[in-house]
Amino acid sequence: MYCSKCGKQVAENASFCPACGSQIRQSSLTAEEYQERKSRIAAGLLGIFLGSIGVHRFYLGYVGIGIAQIIVTIVTLGIGSIWGFIEGILILTGSFQYDAKGIPLRD
Repeated sequence: MYCSKCGKQVAENASFCPACGSQIRQSSLTAEEYQERKSRIAAGLLGIFLGSIGVHRFYLGYVGIGIAQIIVTIVTLGIGSIWGFIEGILILTGSFQYDAKGIPLRD
C-alpha cells in the first residue's frame, strides 16, 4: 500500500506514514491505484484549453459533467466555455483533490 499524501510505500497495518507522518486512510492506495493516478497539471491545462468541451472532466472520469459542459457550451453559443476555463484554474490551484474513483491526483 502507498501513502495518499507522499506516495511512499507503507505497511498494510500502518496507522501513520513513516515518511511524512500523515494518517493513513482505511482505503489507502493499492499499487495499481497508485500507478493510475491522474496528473493535476494535465487536467488543469486540459480545462484551460479544452474546458469548453469538458475534456478535463472526461480525463478525470466525470463523464456526466463532461457531457453537461458540452451541452452548456452549445446552448450558450460558446459563452458557457468559461465554466471549463475556471475549473482548469481551480484544478491547478489544488481545489480538486481526487478523480472520479476517489484516487488522489498527482502533481
